[in-house]
Amino acid sequence: MCTHEPACPTTDARDREAARTVASHPEQGWSLLCNGIVVFEDTGELLPDGRVIAPHRPATAV
Repeated sequence: MCTHEPACPTTDARDREAARTVASHPEQGWSLLCNGIVVFEDTGELLPDGRVIAPHRPATAV
């Protein structure tokens, strides 16, 4: 999906969230990345193959 240089991280890369945003819908709480991943404001992800990554916000200090 990515056609620019340098190429965005793949969907299996550890830094996959570093891909460029190609569509942003903050009013709905999600963005589409260049590598096909939909990221949600709660840090959850939907991968192009249908896998779901649960929200992974860092724990807050108490």
